[in-house]
Amino acid sequence: MLDAIMDYVNRILSVFSTFTLTDFLDIALVAIVIYICVRILRETRAMQLAKGIAFMVVIYLIVNALQMEASSYIFRSIFSNILIIAVVIFAPEFRNILEQIGKGSARRSLKTIIHSGVAVELAEIENSIEAVIKACSNMSDNKTGALIAFEKDTLLGNIIDSGTVLNAKASRALIENIFYPKTPLHDGAMVIRNGAIYAAGCILPLTNKNVISSLGTRHRAAIGLSEESDAIVVVVSEETGAISVARSGVLKSNISDGDLRDILKSEFLPGGSSSDDKILARLVKRVRKNEK
Repeated sequence: MLDAIMDYVNRILSVFSTFTLTDFLDIALVAIVIYICVRILRETRAMQLAKGIAFMVVIYLIVNALQMEASSYIFRSIFSNILIIAVVIFAPEFRNILEQIGKGSARRSLKTIIHSGVAVELAEIENSIEAVIKACSNMSDNKTGALIAFEKDTLLGNIIDSGTVLNAKASRALIENIFYPKTPLHDGAMVIRNGAIYAAGCILPLTNKNVISSLGTRHRAAIGLSEESDAIVVVVSEETGAISVARSGVLKSNISDGDLRDILKSEFLPGGSSSDDKILARLVKRVRKNEK
């Protein structure tokens, strides 16, 4: 037993005996490149595709271990052309990475290796929820159309890029002012990120579902975004003033202020928490994201 341990230790020492500064720089460079790519891609739908590919890899390993010949052949055929498949699927994201490097976003991402940010305070989330509820109630009475997306785990970087970044503290007055019919940003969607009004005037994807004719573009956009992400999308109808919420491709219409509060708090606040809590339990490992 002792001889086996000593043999293992000697192998490790032999590896480090040939380890040079060049090897360290090589490993560091690869790690930084991977980190920057993931940092940029996590703001896009490509991250969801990457998770799907990783899941396929796990399935392939299981299939291969069980010696399932037919399934193994199919997976081998897929992975033998994985580079070509990746280039086709992630072409827009590869282009985005090069653009972000040119803009300096990669350098900002590199700084976050040292300074990773802080957790989101519960009070900010509660404040944004209450601000949205009060604003939606007033806009419902005045029949002012509104479209508000609460970002969750799926980051809405592509959506944010289509609008105007504000990164402002959420308040009823600001929300109502943005959706006032004569303001430049009232036609688009607002994105709430980490309790702040992060962007406005954003363009959302429309659903391909057949919806009832009484639902307008805002409702179709709310359903469309909820189909492509885990965002919670709140809609105020300009025609009827009715408040609706879209989740997972399903639209719940004509809800009350209390229903809206229950939905948002159940999604973003941990059960039994109060305003005295320091941070959100579900976001304890998440950090603030850099402005683009």
